[in-house]
Amino acid sequence: MVDTPLPEVVEKDPSRLSLALRSDFFYAFKRSPVAVVSFALVALLVLSAVFAPLIAPYDPFDPASLNLMNGFSAPMTPNAFTGETFWLGTDDQGRDVFSTILYGMRISLFVGAAAVAFAMVLGITLGLLAGYVGGWTETIIMRVADVQLTFPAILVAMLIFGVAKGVTPVEYRDQMAIWVLIIAIGLSDWVQFARVVRGATLVEKNKEYVAAAKLIGRTGPAIMVRHILPNVLSPVLVIATISLALAIIAEATLSFLGVGAPPTQPSLGTLIRIGQGFLFSGEWWILLFPSVTLLVLALSVNLLGDWLRDALNPRLR
Repeated sequence: MVDTPLPEVVEKDPSRLSLALRSDFFYAFKRSPVAVVSFALVALLVLSAVFAPLIAPYDPFDPASLNLMNGFSAPMTPNAFTGETFWLGTDDQGRDVFSTILYGMRISLFVGAAAVAFAMVLGITLGLLAGYVGGWTETIIMRVADVQLTFPAILVAMLIFGVAKGVTPVEYRDQMAIWVLIIAIGLSDWVQFARVVRGATLVEKNKEYVAAAKLIGRTGPAIMVRHILPNVLSPVLVIATISLALAIIAEATLSFLGVGAPPTQPSLGTLIRIGQGFLFSGEWWILLFPSVTLLVLALSVNLLGDWLRDALNPRLR
């Protein structure tokens, strides 16, 4: 009897998805209920905002679809004049509050994400220059950062927004208001990115791989972008996540004060400002539901950022 050899088992290379699912990072994520719930809430709210035209039962910013007779309809209560029922009620103009929240959340998320991206690019660039070049470049950048830290970020954003809006022609102010708001929040939030990147760059530039890159003729910008930058991104991503919640709150604060999003493109802050005017007249839902949405969104992003900071901290492993 001749023994037949067993077929060799060839193990296929695991995909990136399978490697990610088996990583320590994903294992820590599954073990944290706070992170799972926060991620689920953030994903739900972001997807709801992105697909608002498909989810919202009404277009709240189409004047042709508004009916003033539906104004001040209570949640889940038929209107006394039209008989229509709205999940979260309507505001003074007859706009469905649920639809306005979905569309308003799109503005808040867009402004927050764009402002953080702008602040991150500006802060990383200045932080790399300050840490790698040093000298007067580092002194000027960090002294400007120190001066800006002495003022509250919301006041800096209001100052920048007021100056930028003042130099913008009147006929373009409403069109440019969102972009001016993004620049104002971004310029008020770049300092923490610059300080973290500058500190990490001071450590990385003295390591052997940077010296080796200099020996083979790499230029300063190439060393900063291709070698140092990838090694300082971990803390930057954590700061960006936490800054997103702060940027959303800053946008809501500016819009609540009347210096943010225009009435034609209301964000959650604008909706809260509108609802605040009717709080003591009995129409509580106009203020409550946008406020709860903003609270859940900002808190979920903040908790997710806190968990991400702990997960990427090697000292806690």
